[in-house]
Amino acid sequence: MEDNQRLNLIATAASGLEALTGKELRNLGIDCQVENGRARFQGTVKTIAETNLWLRTADRVKIVVGEFDAYSFDELFEKVKALPWEEYLPLDAAFPVAGKSIKSKLYSTPDCQAITKKAIVERMRTYYHRPQNVPLVETGALYSLEVTLRKDHVMILLDTTGPSLFKRGYRLEKGGAPLKENMAAALVKLTNWYKDKPFVDPVCGSGTLCIEAALIGHQLAPGFNRDFACEQWEWVPDVIFEQARNEAEQAADYDVELDITGFDINGEMIDIARANADELGLGDSITFKQQALKDFSTEKEDGVIVANPPYGERLGEEDSARKLYQEMGEVFKPLTSWSKYILTSDLAFEDFYGQKATKKRKLYNGSLRTDLFQYWGQRK
Repeated sequence: MEDNQRLNLIATAASGLEALTGKELRNLGIDCQVENGRARFQGTVKTIAETNLWLRTADRVKIVVGEFDAYSFDELFEKVKALPWEEYLPLDAAFPVAGKSIKSKLYSTPDCQAITKKAIVERMRTYYHRPQNVPLVETGALYSLEVTLRKDHVMILLDTTGPSLFKRGYRLEKGGAPLKENMAAALVKLTNWYKDKPFVDPVCGSGTLCIEAALIGHQLAPGFNRDFACEQWEWVPDVIFEQARNEAEQAADYDVELDITGFDINGEMIDIARANADELGLGDSITFKQQALKDFSTEKEDGVIVANPPYGERLGEEDSARKLYQEMGEVFKPLTSWSKYILTSDLAFEDFYGQKATKKRKLYNGSLRTDLFQYWGQRK
């Protein structure tokens, strides 16, 4: 594989976040096409490094090794075998094949996985002149593959990321039901917050929303503190990721003063939030404080509140969650210049908050359907 070879790539994203991922790609100067659950784009190994480092709302960056229609297992086998696997996989590559099949004639996912694997092995044996009766060793670097079928259309994908991009590397402890980092970044991106405005999370838990806001405010690459699967691949030169990290370091704005505050009634969660922020060197950019939501007040203007309160999904918790929503309505009511964004799966939220949202947006927090209730501040 040449460093400057153009590759077909996709960035996968949770349902409802694809447009944000597309916007991020365009902000990186990358043309893309947004589809359900992903954004498609093209690029080189350098593009793979940049997108893994910089995408805040995506899950993974994958190479599209091949794409075609298949209506029989023989056709799947031959078309997978025809792909240039020797350009991607060295002889000792470990290449597990995951899969899924939706509304396709080849509906058995395990069979699709097995046939894809067999076709790749056949191609590798021929190319590397290995005898039929000797298995490939697979002791080298990991090349995670996926065969996906949707309405008989097949995509063969190679994951460059490894553990999902939400694993930034700063969360030492999580506490209760934590918000994934990329979902938290998406919530911040969906607000009208800018780095010169106050930002408050009044139920901050382990601090993820505040930390993601600080990363955005300081222009810090979210993937800076972690490694990626493709860095172990022999055709990905170390210098490319080294250069991408150096450029990310130069882009960072450490001097900007941010006004970011997180509150939580639980003192242990505040300790966890502080430790997580300190892990990134952001302890001075965020104020974490133990405080009940009902005790929050401020004289500041034009701020942004973002909250992911308990949803009351568990048995016996609905009443306490709805009491919290009522407190939010009362506490936030005087803050007319502030915009408020509250994520919950409770569709009756507005009844307890006491005000209709300016706008609602459907999002999925994992597999759970939620709504982002948006209350836009009044301009003076």
